Amino acid sequence: MTETATYTVPAIHCAHCAMSIREEVSEVEGVENVDVDLDAKVVTVKGLELDDAALRAAIVEAGYEPA
Repeated sequence: MTETATYTVPAIHCAHCAMSIREEVSEVEGVENVDVDLDAKVVTVKGLELDDAALRAAIVEAGYEPA
């Protein structure tokens, strides 16, 4: 069953930010889709058996701090 995880990331503001986050989060096991809403500053991840700690670590690895 597909799960959805949502993270507020206040520091994202441009297409480069979105691309960096998408690339890192996409590598996490189970991730099927990553959507970055620059206006809302929200990252939405869909996939199977998502690991919250791994997703947060991937956002940090991209250079951003999830709230």
